[in-house]
Amino acid sequence: MNPSQVDLAAIARQEMIERGFAPDLPAAAVQQAAGTRQTTEPGLEDLTGLLWSSIDNDESRDLDQVEWAERTASGIRVLVGIADVDSAVEKGTPIDDYAATETTTVYAGIRTFPMLPERLSTDQTSLNEGEDRVAVVIEMAVAPDGALGTSPGANRVYRARVRNRAQLTYGAVGPWLEGKAAMPGKVAASAPLAAQLQLQNEAAHLLRAARDRMGALTFDRAELQAVVDDGKVRSVEGRRANTASRLIEDFMIGANEVMAQTLRGAGVSSIRRIVKAPERWPRIVELAARNGDHLPAEADAAALNAFLVRRKKADPVHFADVSLAVLKLMGPGEYVAGRPESAVDGHFGLAAHDYTHSTAPNRRFADLVTQRLVKALVAGAAAPYTDDELEGIARNCTLKEDAARKVQRDMTKRIAAVALARQVGRKFAAVVTGVTPKGVFVRVSEPPVEGRLMRGEQGVDVGDEIEVTLLGTDAERGFIDFGR
Repeated sequence: MNPSQVDLAAIARQEMIERGFAPDLPAAAVQQAAGTRQTTEPGLEDLTGLLWSSIDNDESRDLDQVEWAERTASGIRVLVGIADVDSAVEKGTPIDDYAATETTTVYAGIRTFPMLPERLSTDQTSLNEGEDRVAVVIEMAVAPDGALGTSPGANRVYRARVRNRAQLTYGAVGPWLEGKAAMPGKVAASAPLAAQLQLQNEAAHLLRAARDRMGALTFDRAELQAVVDDGKVRSVEGRRANTASRLIEDFMIGANEVMAQTLRGAGVSSIRRIVKAPERWPRIVELAARNGDHLPAEADAAALNAFLVRRKKADPVHFADVSLAVLKLMGPGEYVAGRPESAVDGHFGLAAHDYTHSTAPNRRFADLVTQRLVKALVAGAAAPYTDDELEGIARNCTLKEDAARKVQRDMTKRIAAVALARQVGRKFAAVVTGVTPKGVFVRVSEPPVEGRLMRGEQGVDVGDEIEVTLLGTDAERGFIDFGR
């Protein structure tokens, strides 16, 4: 079949079904969404006068967070406002039941399958520019050394009304902060906004430096971005993190740590996000040795990060390949129910002992659950979930996240197969990303596309750098075949 004739949107929907999702909203949820609005109540703190802004992907419409910062005598005070989705989606309603089953918005490249009705996620519960919204505010005190404040009241969580004054994008803000492009129009029109973003960037750098000292891992990876015109894939290209996206990442990590610490400190059971120490650590040690470096025999995040930093400095061109190999060998994260009195694994990649997901309730159910837990805490009410319920939610969120990752992986391959159909015979530099009973898989660097090694796969392992030739593509099945 001609690649241009493949109906990728229909294939994506079918892929969702086969992976256990229900891509169509139930009628009861559609009916509920038609009459749903975000509710508010008197007595909330009014923070609409602050110069809040959001920075997100260029195409994002479901805005989960806004940010604001000010310099203080002891450092920088950072506020992260999170959309109060719970105020529009009550527990046990049709929309909530659907979200609890799906657990995540799935971005399938050619189509997005939202966890919540778009009337909510892109409107009523989205922190859109110029709209007053109710938010859960996570306040952080960032010390000059990047540590989060430890004194009583330094970090806190509360509810407030906010207004996004400037909806900004990574693609516009990042190059400006890096000194590679002019100010975006909205920033150029407001000197206070420009100063605000510079201060936020300063705080983000402090937070990141502190995490680096703790052993948080430094990666550099490109995500495949489809260039779509009138529903047709025209090409694919790699999209890498920039200063603006890292700024938001740093703030979200800090906010999630504060949220986890707040719930644990109050004796509230919650859902934790963990990444265990890598089971394939010996292979990571071997990978470091092949790059002329050394790692200890036991898993050590600080030592691994120091190796990654050295590799990035020594060979920035191939660092993305090393990053990808280490990521694959680390394995995915998972959700677990954490009781305040019990020990829970931390997040190995972030070197965080207390970590949760709380900053994206429009598109992750675990975050919505966390939001309900902290709102009950703030209100002095009983926790809305039992420990057994939290355990079941954590298991389902992990399973559905894995299923979503497979949908995204398979659709990325189909999209890439369409884009690469005319490049059969071309040679690529590649890195081995998987060695499984089903076959050996490689990823080429430009564009960042993954496929199966069909010829010359004997004796290779994750992290090996090889040269491959594109043998063929099958857009309908998502096959991209390479040979050595």
